Amino acid sequence: MALILAGMLPLHGQDQPAGPAAPGPITTDRPAVTNSSVVVPAGTFQVENGFLETSSQGQSVVDGPESLVRIGVAKRTELRFTAPDYDYDLNSYGGLGSGFGDFAFGVKEQLGPTRGGFDVSAILFLSFPTGARAVSSGGYDPGLQVPWSRTLSAKWTAAGMFSLYWPTQGHTRNLAGQSTFLLDRQLTGPWDAFIEYAGTYPERSGPQNLLHFGTALKIAKQHQLDFHVGVALSSAAPDHFVGIGYSFRFQGFRH
Repeated sequence: MALILAGMLPLHGQDQPAGPAAPGPITTDRPAVTNSSVVVPAGTFQVENGFLETSSQGQSVVDGPESLVRIGVAKRTELRFTAPDYDYDLNSYGGLGSGFGDFAFGVKEQLGPTRGGFDVSAILFLSFPTGARAVSSGGYDPGLQVPWSRTLSAKWTAAGMFSLYWPTQGHTRNLAGQSTFLLDRQLTGPWDAFIEYAGTYPERSGPQNLLHFGTALKIAKQHQLDFHVGVALSSAAPDHFVGIGYSFRFQGFRH
């Protein structure tokens, strides 16, 4: 469950530059389930962070800093490092179910834009069992994500993502497919909001369907604040979650 939710949560292919190397405002994977459909510019480092409170079946967990480091290594390629997240169990005495999660490494390749105006990327990643026993899956868990987006008008963008995850649960794999769809509305130049549906379908448990709302504000060209809320549409999904985040980008090396 932790890996799937991390893949889910852990926007913004929505406010995108015309091409992977074009200069422009920061474009993040936060805060939507749907990742950005473009890579970060070559030679840049982008760090995306946040905190999340999740309630599910009477249990409540706070996690952070949800740090994802994205490095543009070529015009259409980025490397991705997901730092171990710390989960704090609010229901157990002394946080006995708490600890750091697993580290993950991934690669993202931009495939679009296509002739039909779609931006498309493919992300491959692998998590390593580096976390605490109470939090780690205990296995090497791969995943595949294919985010896409298309501009509908000057104010509206549609986006989505198709994903496959192979998390380790009870020393076996529990293959899960996921699909998302969102509509993003540009409110002002630096400020936008979205509504999103996300459905995850594990092989050995019930479907996890979510309705997700969020907003992001670019406080400067390379800095972004975000806020988001999700609610369950099915019994297997988390009852609700609330999160905030801060992301920034800087030039690291000349390409």
